[in-house]
Amino acid sequence: MPKGSPELTASRREEIVNACEKLYQTISFKDITLKEISVETSFSRPSIYNYFQTKEEIFLALMQREYELWAAELNALAQGNETMSAQDFAAALAHSLEKRQQLLKLLSMNHYDMEEHSRPERLTEFKTTYGASLDAVRACIDKFFPHIDRERFIYVFFPFLFGVYPYTVATQKQLDAMRDAKIEFKPQSIYDIIYQCVIQLLGKQ
Repeated sequence: MPKGSPELTASRREEIVNACEKLYQTISFKDITLKEISVETSFSRPSIYNYFQTKEEIFLALMQREYELWAAELNALAQGNETMSAQDFAAALAHSLEKRQQLLKLLSMNHYDMEEHSRPERLTEFKTTYGASLDAVRACIDKFFPHIDRERFIYVFFPFLFGVYPYTVATQKQLDAMRDAKIEFKPQSIYDIIYQCVIQLLGKQ
């Protein structure tokens, strides 16, 4: 770990994660390198190793940040409402993820490789944050829908999120391939596909 204040360390880590996020908007995961990430920062490539050992650790930190922001919004939802209808909760949950397209894109990646190439302590940090997002959803379900099976909701909804991005975002190359394969692709928005899933899980038609 580099010498310096905790504030400087946090600032440098954030700058690296921001650089990775910027690149990921236009470049695929496999094409992003530590060298390219360093070009987007104010310091040299060797300095990155003081904070992250692999690009997978950087992506893991980016996903961790996305989960933190999402969990904070869900906790505010639970604390700021005494009751919510199934429709209102489904809409709020769908809107919260509609704003987290980066998280949904990351979820569509191969987590096994990402986690395998991260140090145990970085993986533990990520899993802790991921667990907090599970707890944030549990808090909402416990408060607004205590009659439903909370764990069934969790273990259907969270795996479902891994497929949201591929089913709502398609490149022109993918669209052309589906056309040639005579596969009918009906575009759906992130909001719509999540809203319908939540309504179904809450037992509302």
